[in-house]
Amino acid sequence: MGEICDRLPLPQPQVSKHLRVLRDAGLVDVRPRAQQRIYGLRAAPLRELSEWLERFRDIWDARFEQLDDLLAEIQRNEEKR
Repeated sequence: MGEICDRLPLPQPQVSKHLRVLRDAGLVDVRPRAQQRIYGLRAAPLRELSEWLERFRDIWDARFEQLDDLLAEIQRNEEKR
């Protein structure tokens, strides 16, 4: 956890909370080593999650493109005023 806190702009309590959520979801393993807790990613559930998300990627991409178009139109209208 110390390494994670060093690399992310998050305080230790927030990192602990995020790691707990990931552990509860089965995405990381935790093993104690003396006073430390060693976290490791579990590849299989992450792969399964990625495959599940892939089914929605085209839908999200299309919607984000529509949102980009709408925002560009709004910006053009604002510039005309």
